[in-house]
Amino acid sequence: MQQKVTIPNKHGKKLVGLLHDTGSPQLVVLCHGFRSTKEYKIMVNLAGALEKEGISAFRFDFSGNGESEGSFQFGNYFDEVDDLRSVVDYFAGSNRSTIAVLGHSKGGDVVLLYASKYHDVPAVVNLSGRYDLKRGIEERFGNDFMERLKKDGYIDVKTTKGEVEYRVTEESMKERLNTNMHEACPLIDPSCRLLTVHGSADEIIPLEDAKEFAKILPNHELKIIEGANHGYSSHQDELVSVVLPFLKEMCAKR
Repeated sequence: MQQKVTIPNKHGKKLVGLLHDTGSPQLVVLCHGFRSTKEYKIMVNLAGALEKEGISAFRFDFSGNGESEGSFQFGNYFDEVDDLRSVVDYFAGSNRSTIAVLGHSKGGDVVLLYASKYHDVPAVVNLSGRYDLKRGIEERFGNDFMERLKKDGYIDVKTTKGEVEYRVTEESMKERLNTNMHEACPLIDPSCRLLTVHGSADEIIPLEDAKEFAKILPNHELKIIEGANHGYSSHQDELVSVVLPFLKEMCAKR
């Protein structure tokens, strides 16, 4: 049973999500990645798999994405951490305990940053998160991106038709470049269980990033899905088969 739920964030913007309600007091919150939504295949499939196992799941759109209010912002990691905080607090207020937070790609970084700041979730699942947030920028914007930002104050990313898809400001770029996963991860409570999953054929974030996470995360397990790309396009079943037992075990222990 899916139920649309609207939750105000700390800026008063409405976050829209779908609750897969099994009646269980335990909940897994699912977080999408960059310019994605709660309708992304990974979010839908994992929520459905959890529901079949009797575990309630909530997938939602970060502010400025999907159905949620607000304007899209590049970077914006800690505002998304705050969005997630609003979600966890909302369900705590209705006697549901968030047993785990799971994020894909940028969402993987957000759930790890959340756990480094707030020590109120027993488990975190990082699917294909980026370890070094300074990487991937030049490939997307060119090696002169900082000079262009200083000159114009922004870079507009356009579609193939020349329409502006989103705008990157100097401030939002600096926020991304100054978000340091290496410093944040050791702040996670050692009792929090962590799972990183990464595809060996990830074309956007290299497998090396997952191995870097494995070096510094406490209480951590790394699972590599052979042949999987960044979106696990042909490996959805394998992804579920890796993530589901971890989450079921967490629920059984609580």
